Amino acid sequence: MSPQYGHSASRPSRRSLADSIYEILLDQLIDGTIQAGAAVNIDSLSRELSVSATPIREALARLEATGLVEREALRGYRAGQLITTEQLLQLTDARSIIEAPNARLACLNADDAFIQALRTNVSEMKSLAGQERSYGRYRKTDEEFHDLIAKQANNPFLFRAYKSLEAHVQRFRLFGAVGRSDVDHAVDEHNIIVDAIASGDPERASTAMSDHIEGVKSRALRDRANVDDHSRARPGINEKDTL
Repeated sequence: MSPQYGHSASRPSRRSLADSIYEILLDQLIDGTIQAGAAVNIDSLSRELSVSATPIREALARLEATGLVEREALRGYRAGQLITTEQLLQLTDARSIIEAPNARLACLNADDAFIQALRTNVSEMKSLAGQERSYGRYRKTDEEFHDLIAKQANNPFLFRAYKSLEAHVQRFRLFGAVGRSDVDHAVDEHNIIVDAIASGDPERASTAMSDHIEGVKSRALRDRANVDDHSRARPGINEKDTL
């Protein structure tokens, strides 16, 4: 097995092959198995996953739309560079502008089934926290939490704005360390959001969501500082090679 693609390369399931390949490559990009800036060799992936090049190309085309991979003329695909500090700040600010109103509206539209769905989601997140091999499932459960709230807001314009950020949030997860160091904090903050929604106080729900995203931003900035310190300790590595 090629060391570049490593442990995440399980055989695709019987569902849409391109979808399976997409999820495999997404996990590898986010967990660092495929490192930022590294070439993505379609022939190697085809041999490793025992599939033709066609579904791999389809998956890579979808990933290109997220910024997680980039296509270079005559050279093929390469993993995207890690998100910059400025982009991180811009993205989290945009999320707060959209997701805080989503939480407020979701609170106004909340019913017992919705609140139970949120609690079930957070319970699953908590069970997956700290399990290295379950990080892909944890990431999907985290996404589902925010999706549930965005849908319950019942505002199609806000929902489209929220979904437009989804690809960029995936690229944010390339920020490596934040994905794992954020786990316990995210579970606690999601619980606070659910309690706020269950209380029937829309302003409290909005504030809880804003506080959560602000917490994500603060922890990401802290991790960025750690990446910078690590880079300075390794001569010859440029900032753009690390973040």
